[in-house]
Amino acid sequence: MRMPPFIWILHFMHLTGGQDGARRSASVGRHCPAGCATCSASNGCLSCKPRLFFHLELDGMRQRGTCVSSCPRGHYGARSPHISTCARCKDDCSSCFSESFCTHCHPGHFLHRGKCENRCPDGLTANAVLRECTECSAGCEVCVRGVCVKCRADADLLDGQCHLACPAGFEPDLQLMHCIPQVLGGSPEK
Repeated sequence: MRMPPFIWILHFMHLTGGQDGARRSASVGRHCPAGCATCSASNGCLSCKPRLFFHLELDGMRQRGTCVSSCPRGHYGARSPHISTCARCKDDCSSCFSESFCTHCHPGHFLHRGKCENRCPDGLTANAVLRECTECSAGCEVCVRGVCVKCRADADLLDGQCHLACPAGFEPDLQLMHCIPQVLGGSPEK
């Protein structure tokens, strides 16, 4: 049976539409990872659904796109009208709020006013535990919220302050590196 050319054209258009439709459905929606608006099998997400950030992850030697609600550590979210992306923090920041504002630093750097510094400015102490420049009293090695919790090796701690020599009525505890109340010598009277 011979089909009229008009039917062949419609049939061909239907097949082509079906193939394009199949290609489209493979790149949108149900075949894409969660959060992707469009994707490809080899590159992962190509674009994200609204309010999500596009992030490139290393997959062996290739990079694959993913869509995330918040950017991973070491990256910050950069929003724009067309695409929101995860951008890498500066090298000395371990995490950041924006390109120019660090929130945590890598070891060996100290946070001061949103920047990671090699050393703290005069008047501030490098807190190695927090990796921040903090306002500590003289002789203090580690302080938390302005209160000293550990003195340098040449000082003893008393009430959140470091002392090169313990004040009257106190003596140094060499093991704890604290000033403790003086124990008065002599035998008790009866």
